[in-house]
Amino acid sequence: MFAKSQSASVPHKVSLSPGKRLCLLGLVVVALIAVFMLIHLQGNIAYILMHRGQILATMMLVAFASGISTLLFQTITQNRILTPSVMGLESLFVLLQTVLVFFLNIAGLSMFGTVGQFVGETALLVFFATLLYRWLLSGTGIDLHRVLLIGLVFGTLFRSAAGLMQRLLSPGEFAVLQSRIFATFTRADSNVLLISALVIATISFVVWRMRHRLDVIALGSNTATALGIPYKRYITGLLLLISVLVAISTALVGPMMFLGLLIVNLTYPLMGSWRHAYLLPGCVMIGMIALIGGQLILERVFDMAGTLSVVIEFIGGGLFIYLLLKKVAK
Repeated sequence: MFAKSQSASVPHKVSLSPGKRLCLLGLVVVALIAVFMLIHLQGNIAYILMHRGQILATMMLVAFASGISTLLFQTITQNRILTPSVMGLESLFVLLQTVLVFFLNIAGLSMFGTVGQFVGETALLVFFATLLYRWLLSGTGIDLHRVLLIGLVFGTLFRSAAGLMQRLLSPGEFAVLQSRIFATFTRADSNVLLISALVIATISFVVWRMRHRLDVIALGSNTATALGIPYKRYITGLLLLISVLVAISTALVGPMMFLGLLIVNLTYPLMGSWRHAYLLPGCVMIGMIALIGGQLILERVFDMAGTLSVVIEFIGGGLFIYLLLKKVAK
């Protein structure tokens, strides 16, 4: 009798399904968007709404590109520590910006226009990734460890070359370069955002149709092949999609190495599921919450005493060290 009454007094653990968790995340995203757009709305309301809408669109696109690219990359590599940044694409972006300032000077940069620069930078980043993957994946097998190792080598090479050229710039040119390679959400042009949105919408449609196959690919090459998945073809296509997403995100706001790592490693425990039908929208919403919520805190609580990119990189870097130490300790 006592045991029965004691067990009855113990509260039952309430566990929300992944679908309900997605609904809650969606409500949080909608609430944050409303607060971000409408808080302290006074003065030239039309201009303020347009400016805030542009920043909001940038954060949403970056959240999608960073979150989805990192989730796909970790699905392929079956490793929750690795990110697409290790492939050297962000280092190539810094080198590309350095080369433009070094050879064209400040006045020469205006020749291409904002859209031209964005399209050119994105195309070069994707072209590099395509050449790298075509070379590495042209053999009989796919050695992802070799892909990652060569990506690290290229990243180090690009950073070293960029550092050498930066030392040869004048102080004025170096200041312009710093403004171009420092991650910020307030400089994107409306035409650039439209192009990015169209490309990301197309990729989202392709990835969403692959969501069930991604569950199988996450089991490994042998299992996926045994279940009828053309593993090499899918891996090649996914790596190219990842390259496009990383290139767009980097060309849009600048390099943010640990944003995707932070988003995806929050998604796994919060969603409580390994199915990509929940992980894909979950990581996008969590990325939006992190960026929009972080921007609101910086603007309204700390009065812009810092930048969102620095805070994200600091927290993400700490998470990376924690995950690395946790993995070594096992």
